[in-house]
Amino acid sequence: MPIKFLFFIIISSLTSCSAKCTDCQPAVTGVEFFPLKEKAFVEYEVQEDEFALGRPPVSRTYQLKELIAEKYQDVSGQSVYRIVRFRRANATQNWQTDSTITIRLTINEAIRNENGRDFVKMLFPVYEKSFWNGNAYNNGGDDKYELQNVGKSLKINGQTFEQTATVVQQNDSTLVGQDKRTEIYGANVGLIYREKTTLQFCSSTPNCVGKAQIDYGLRQIVRFKKAGTE
Repeated sequence: MPIKFLFFIIISSLTSCSAKCTDCQPAVTGVEFFPLKEKAFVEYEVQEDEFALGRPPVSRTYQLKELIAEKYQDVSGQSVYRIVRFRRANATQNWQTDSTITIRLTINEAIRNENGRDFVKMLFPVYEKSFWNGNAYNNGGDDKYELQNVGKSLKINGQTFEQTATVVQQNDSTLVGQDKRTEIYGANVGLIYREKTTLQFCSSTPNCVGKAQIDYGLRQIVRFKKAGTE
């Protein structure tokens, strides 16, 4: 075999392998979606519709603020970040303490504790269509989360985020109810959008079955407003 031809084959093979390896690498590792720094905060605008039998839907809007208050070590030596959540009706009012949550990052997971329960928010590294059990560390039963639109650009509230990732926690709709939960994260920002719909449809009489007549439930949309450091 001529030396020049053999050299061409080797170079072509190396180039092909390099391209394949590049294709296999994620655009982002995933930790960029959880930028944990003390005194950093993110503010959100929230819109809610609450449904209950015997009364019209109740609509409300308010604002949330999540502030990373401190970093500490748990009993296993893992770094944990305590996040204080504040709430107010609008920008003319003072922030009022609402609740406290924690978040920790392991080599391959982002785990957020809310109301004493751990939820796996994301797996690292991030890959399109990867999935996991969001309730892996609590007794809530298997809850399949799926990652979509990794690395996509998205505009929220007039602001463009160049690198995002969408976690579809649930997208289920039946004759008796609807359970849709989605979270979108922006690189170097954190959560930028959350939509949660949990509705129970009427099923007590044949006349209402299949007509999406809401008995009770909640529809909530959380949108990024701004971020900064105190």
